[in-house]
Amino acid sequence: MAGKKREIQLQAVINNQSMWDEMLQNKGLTVIDVYQAWCGPCKAMQTLFRKLKNELNEDEILHFAVAEADNIVTLQPFRDKCEPIFLFSVNGKIVAKINGANAPLVNKKIVDLVNEERKIAAGEMVRPQYNEILLADSDTENAGEASSENLEQLYSIAIIKPEAVVTGKTVEIKRKIINAGFVIEAEAKRVLTEEQVRDFYSRIADQPDFEDFVPLMTNGISYILVISQGNKQDPPWKETVPNPESELEPSENQHEMVTPTVMEKWDSGPSLALVLLRDNGLQHWKKLIGPNTLEEAKECLPESLCVQFAMESLPINQLYGSVSLEAAEREIQYFFPPQNTLGLIKPHVTQEQREEIIDLIKEAGFEITQMKEVLLTEDQADKIYFKIKKRDFYKDVLEVLSEGPSLVMVLTKWNAISDWRRLMGPIDPDEGKLLSPDSIRATYGKNVLRNAVHGSSTVHEAMETINKIFEEAVPENPEQN
Repeated sequence: MAGKKREIQLQAVINNQSMWDEMLQNKGLTVIDVYQAWCGPCKAMQTLFRKLKNELNEDEILHFAVAEADNIVTLQPFRDKCEPIFLFSVNGKIVAKINGANAPLVNKKIVDLVNEERKIAAGEMVRPQYNEILLADSDTENAGEASSENLEQLYSIAIIKPEAVVTGKTVEIKRKIINAGFVIEAEAKRVLTEEQVRDFYSRIADQPDFEDFVPLMTNGISYILVISQGNKQDPPWKETVPNPESELEPSENQHEMVTPTVMEKWDSGPSLALVLLRDNGLQHWKKLIGPNTLEEAKECLPESLCVQFAMESLPINQLYGSVSLEAAEREIQYFFPPQNTLGLIKPHVTQEQREEIIDLIKEAGFEITQMKEVLLTEDQADKIYFKIKKRDFYKDVLEVLSEGPSLVMVLTKWNAISDWRRLMGPIDPDEGKLLSPDSIRATYGKNVLRNAVHGSSTVHEAMETINKIFEEAVPENPEQN
């Protein structure tokens, strides 16, 4: 245990956003090991860090830290990544990132940056103008390049009304859209609610036949099309107000038919959906963002987010909040659908401890949608531990699993994979006692092999394992990586 304490003294433990912000106040170089709660920091590098700490002897300008990606908003791009990530912060600016436990490369980077700090302190060189590193993984960076190109594309929503759908005109209308030079980027079928119709068509609400029009839009399935202009420079229509007499209703950058149509087209980019939690959260958020229109917000709530983040020429609020608890539940379900993950309680766990773990699982908001007790044979264990079955230590894993029956579960909730891994804690129970003392492995684990529980690492792994272990049909995991 003394060795463990030295590791924590060597590396400051950063496990929330405020501690991260405080850590960025460090003067000089801070080397940050970004880790996932389920696996803990990279132990292989700690010997190198201790060696450098002793050899360089620069306590004032060289610092080491471990940062838990799961609980730090800034590190969100690194969540659910198995590969170690090392960040290098100089006076609060992230100036370098190294993926993987590449000891020679990490060693060189630390020595180079420390030598620079020494020269700067001695007046031998001017501090370089570092380019700050964007905190994104390689997949995100690549996706970002594509997104920047797509931001130039203009999008609209087109609604094919229920009457046209029932009379079989959908194909004809879609063909006319394509012939007009548009590209149908996405489409969905849904029954619009009265609230959605009234919001979407609010600009024609004063027309005499509007009340008759609303039930016509809610009495059946509509087709919602996301369309782009392709290579055309000018849209073939100039209408700024939806026309209830037409079968095709263009609108501008409409989001889930909740906000009203906008008068002119504008560049469209990705939206950010958030689940916010606090007491009386619904009303608090509505007060923060302000009224639906910018004009009303300026008059009634000039300090609202609507006014603070208004965009020129756009008269509507750029932020949205659910109108009721029922709508919030429905919208959260839509944007953040439930996720399945595999959970396993190992044989060494006693019956009493097993019941306590199940209670913890339920208290964390998981639904146990499937469960069975099974003595895992090698073939069955291979279905769960297929990623490590060729590793030298796998025979030890099999020996532990052969000691008695395991309890295999399908756990379901929003963000199930990450939440289950966080609840399990680091693989090593001793490390868990220091980094996640309330985790299952810290409480019930004995060692790395007998660490009480196991879980899937990714959506793909969860789906594949669940389908192999449970012969009966399991609903396909709705979330994708």
